[in-house]
Amino acid sequence: MKKLTSLKNNTITWIKNNKKEAIFIGLIILVGSVMRLYRIDEYMTFLGDEGRDAIVVRKLLVYADPILIGPGTSIGNMYLGPLYYYLIAPSLLLANFSPVGPSIFVALLGVVTIGFVYHVARKWFGKTAAFAASILYAISPTVFIYSRSSWNPNVMPFFALLCIYSIWKVWQEKKYNWLLVLGISFAFVLNSHYLGLVLVPILGVFWLLAFIKDTKNKKNIIIKSLISLAIFLFLMSPLVIFDLRHGGNNFRAVKTFFTQRETTLSVKPWNSAKNILPVTQEFLTRLPGSRNEIAGTTVLVVSGLFVVWLVSKKKTTPAHLLLYVWLIFASLGLAAYKQHIYDHYYGFFLAAPFLLTGAVIQKMTEAKNKYLKLLAGVFVLGLIVPSIINSPLKYPPNMQMKRAQVVSKKVIELANNEKFNFTLIAQSNYDTGYRYFLDLYKAKVTDIDPMDTKSTIQPYLFVVCEMPKEKCDPTHNPKAEVTSFGWSKIDGEWEEFGVTIFKLGHAR
Repeated sequence: MKKLTSLKNNTITWIKNNKKEAIFIGLIILVGSVMRLYRIDEYMTFLGDEGRDAIVVRKLLVYADPILIGPGTSIGNMYLGPLYYYLIAPSLLLANFSPVGPSIFVALLGVVTIGFVYHVARKWFGKTAAFAASILYAISPTVFIYSRSSWNPNVMPFFALLCIYSIWKVWQEKKYNWLLVLGISFAFVLNSHYLGLVLVPILGVFWLLAFIKDTKNKKNIIIKSLISLAIFLFLMSPLVIFDLRHGGNNFRAVKTFFTQRETTLSVKPWNSAKNILPVTQEFLTRLPGSRNEIAGTTVLVVSGLFVVWLVSKKKTTPAHLLLYVWLIFASLGLAAYKQHIYDHYYGFFLAAPFLLTGAVIQKMTEAKNKYLKLLAGVFVLGLIVPSIINSPLKYPPNMQMKRAQVVSKKVIELANNEKFNFTLIAQSNYDTGYRYFLDLYKAKVTDIDPMDTKSTIQPYLFVVCEMPKEKCDPTHNPKAEVTSFGWSKIDGEWEEFGVTIFKLGHAR
């Protein structure tokens, strides 16, 4: 309680002494908040993955069904831990089981991350770096898109930055209680995406540097590190328990992925060296470059020259060193990956390119050369403009949650309080988004059990088709529910919210 009071008083004092700076950061956070929360129920992603998560968390809240395993990954038979589900559970409950609740929670965590980026950049490099990094982070289209929907990778940027900041506090400030924060935050990182494992060598190197540096507190470091490890293992224990119950399938899948799967991951680093520059340019283009090739290339060239200059002039600070190592390992990790790199893979280092850009701009504005200062202003403006041009807010909302909600209600109405089977035909979606609302509204939907078709196949199968009507062909679709239902005929069809609903009956 005393620490909270002290923190509150220190914050109030800081605001009074730094009114202009407080106003600027307040405006940045306000812009970031409005962007993320504006019509969030209409813009948020709500497809199969989000529906699956909502179903799992609702079971936890309604039936006290404990969760030992998290979402499955897109590669291999691997599953994440369940911490993300527990993290979003309160927001789903507070929203009266509306999926908007978890999306708002993720959006607010994204806003907190904007302030966190500001704080880290301010502490490491200076005020100008903090303004530049946080502004660009707040309005970046890629960051923005993944800050307004509930999905496990979307919480990773905050916890990844917290990991790096924690090891900084340990390494530079000898505040070893931050090792406990590190244990918690790294568990959340790994429960978000397994690419978080790239942080392991970074955290290990700087933990070792901290251990070597402090000759007087080695015992304290070891004790706090063991406590941190215990916390981490406790938070990862649900996944371990699940694995023990299922013959270690998940552990074997992870081991295979990182040691044997040459089709997805290069286990020989020298084979992926040629990919380092392209993947670096790609993430600089997608993040601070706001998807503009010219802006991304400019960031790459200017940042590269900046690093060379700092090293040659021996002006590299510990903060620069930690940031470089973070980015180097990120590039190496992504370069070793042989498949397509999606934007959500950047979560384990999402803040790093913005911090680097802020550090570059800080040094440019500190120069005595007025033309270099002018160039810094042009550089920032050249990054802000693409963010505005490519803002996702200029496009109409996807209305995905509303569609699932309205269509589910229509299916329930058509079912007329009778039991029915249900499935979805779509190009890149699956039915759990609709099933969440069918469950929420207590529809009498029955899942077909191939081992017990007699009691699970109902008189009617409702098929929702998100594809053009002429491509649906619900009676001959290879979906498991359609084939298990047996020979069928169309008893009715309806257009609702841009999709087609088919009612299939058994053919005689």
